[in-house]
Parts: sequence; structure tokens; C-alpha cells
Amino acid sequence: MNNRAKGAVYEGKAAGELRRLGYNILTKNFYCRGGELDIVATDGEYLCFVEVKYRADTSDGDPLEAVDHTKIKRICRSALFYMNRFGYPEDTPVRFDVVSILGDEISVFKDAFDYE
Repeated sequence: MNNRAKGAVYEGKAAGELRRLGYNILTKNFYCRGGELDIVATDGEYLCFVEVKYRADTSDGDPLEAVDHTKIKRICRSALFYMNRFGYPEDTPVRFDVVSILGDEISVFKDAFDYE
């Protein structure tokens, strides 16, 4: 299975877990020139931009370690583009979450990093 297909499988699993937790999924795989947003959802009053990271095991490190400073900047730029594109006001409460999938274990980290 290629990386894009594998990503789609695990993003689907992440979306299912988010739905189970009460999130409303707005879109998956939003692409713009600055990058990609894996999942955009709402959770209560928050507009959530969710990064999904999968690792089969810890031999390549923890999935959360893959969300580095460069990735955070790219996600934040893409989130701003998304908000502008779809007319969200500047005062919209925003949160950046990460879904970490390690083997079969799915963990959701709310407010995983700050807007930059």
C-alpha cells in the first residue's frame, strides 16, 4: 500500500474516533498551496485543525514527535488560508489537535500546540 493510501486509511480511523468523541467532521485532506490539513472539524465552539500521525511501532519514534516546528508552521498557515477561504471571522475559537495512532492505539491530544 502506498503512503497516500495508508494515510487515507488512518485518517479514516482518526475521523471515526473524533466522531465518537463528539466532533463534527467538516472536511478531510484539505489542500492549499501552503500545505495540507488532514481533518477540519468542530468540537463545541472550536474550529479544530487536526493532524493525524501514524506509526506501526516506536522504531521510527513516537507519532507526536513527527509534529515538529516546521510542520506546526505549515499547519497554521494552511489553517489561516482555510479560515479566509471559507469566511470564518478572526475571532473564531480555534484549536490544533493531533491524533496519534501507534499500532492499533488511537490517542487524541486536544490543543496540542499553539497558533503561530
